[in-house]
Amino acid sequence: MSKKRTFAFAAALTGAAAAAVTAGVYLRQEAAKRKPFEIEEMTISRMQKALKIGQVTSKELVQIYLDRIERFDKDGPTLNAFLEVNPDVLHDAEACDVKRSVTKNIGPLFGIPVIVKDNINTAGAMHTTAGAIALENNHAAKDAFVVTQLKKAGAIILGKANLTELANFVSEGMPNGYSSLGGQVRNPYGASFDVGGSSSGTAAAVAANLAAIGVGTETSGSIICPAAYHSLVGIKPTIGVVSRSGIVPISHSQDTAGPIARTVQDAVLLFNAMTGMDEDDEETIWSQGDVAKDYTVFLKRGALKNARLGIDRRFLESVSNEKATLIDRALDHMRDKGAVIVDPAVIPSADSLENRESSVMLQEFKYDMNRYLHQLSDDVPVHTLSELIAFNKAHADRALAYGQSLLEKADQRSGDLSERQYLVDRAEDLRLSRKEGIDAVIKTRKLDALIFADYQGSDIAAKAGYPSITVPAGYTSAGEPVGITFVGMAYSEPRLIELAYSFEQTAEIRVKPLL
Repeated sequence: MSKKRTFAFAAALTGAAAAAVTAGVYLRQEAAKRKPFEIEEMTISRMQKALKIGQVTSKELVQIYLDRIERFDKDGPTLNAFLEVNPDVLHDAEACDVKRSVTKNIGPLFGIPVIVKDNINTAGAMHTTAGAIALENNHAAKDAFVVTQLKKAGAIILGKANLTELANFVSEGMPNGYSSLGGQVRNPYGASFDVGGSSSGTAAAVAANLAAIGVGTETSGSIICPAAYHSLVGIKPTIGVVSRSGIVPISHSQDTAGPIARTVQDAVLLFNAMTGMDEDDEETIWSQGDVAKDYTVFLKRGALKNARLGIDRRFLESVSNEKATLIDRALDHMRDKGAVIVDPAVIPSADSLENRESSVMLQEFKYDMNRYLHQLSDDVPVHTLSELIAFNKAHADRALAYGQSLLEKADQRSGDLSERQYLVDRAEDLRLSRKEGIDAVIKTRKLDALIFADYQGSDIAAKAGYPSITVPAGYTSAGEPVGITFVGMAYSEPRLIELAYSFEQTAEIRVKPLL
């Protein structure tokens, strides 16, 4: 995918329905009389207020973001967060403005520009590539369920985010934020800082105010890690709360989509829109009785009072002393707000999980990826994992800067989900992560949640299929963001939202990057 195609705004963004054009001309004339609209760090509720009173239109809002993308993503610090901008985005925004003028029945995401990770299907003019050269011409036949939900809520799909290729399942040596198709994502807080994987483009765009909010995906840390590294809020839901249909897969037992935003409230508003029962993802059918109708009711400022929060100090051993100090400061703040910090709160199975090898992810990757590739059109040159590997070898100069060791390991598996070793490993993963892991420590120590630095608890939460929320915790002396992450048992999103919101609102940590 060339820069020429990706950023060809002038050629692609033209015309609209006559009524929309007429309305747009008038609104632009009125906008010219007003002072410039500042979007940096603006929340969804503030945007909606400005849209309601006519301080700005959705089309003007989108144009501001397009200008920032041109200035900071394509040029300047070249963040490389976008793989593709929606060529219909100004048309979509004009349609929102026209609808807003004739109806009051709109929700909090109506007319709000959202960036979507490029492993999530979007039908129409945009591609879905997961950053892979082989999928460069992949046009999805229909939107992923989460995209359908966003459009139903009136959100505007601004574009597709760069990512660690195939959600970081190509090679152990591939850097976070790199894809063969899109190149390297850069952290707006500092070019030398890690961007995290694999929803790095989504996080960089939201952190740099190139989009209002964003959708990422996670198998093990791919929402929490980049959100923490970009001083953002990330919500990784319980498996089944958000549909996975129409998303390039890794592991159906661990995959999920989730929101990335600058505030907890914005993340929750996006989360609300993303949930729903999808007949193409049976996990969402089983989970419906445990999904809240509206998660905004859990935005409670005083929720830290009397909360019992546990920390297993072994997970701090892999972070720097400076980051550990910032986590301790965050814990002190929670104590000041009335929380009880249970320290240490040892996860009994942590060492066993870390030291064992499981076949689950490799086996599920081959099975799930073959199913996804099989249904792609003939415009895509690969329809099996084996064909993808062969294509990459044939185009090694473009596709294999870091090899494809993970793809090759997965292809050596049978992909048979009835295989005994797979079933044994899956049962063992669940036992160690749930019953003898997160469940054990939360129940025995009577905790509301566990606390980790950045993404350190992601692996155990991922194997359990349990939710996590990260919020900004501070910055190192070099300016590198640090996140603090709350992890709970299945369907504990309401309590995690309460805790994360209370910490965010009372600590007031986030500072925007200086571009």
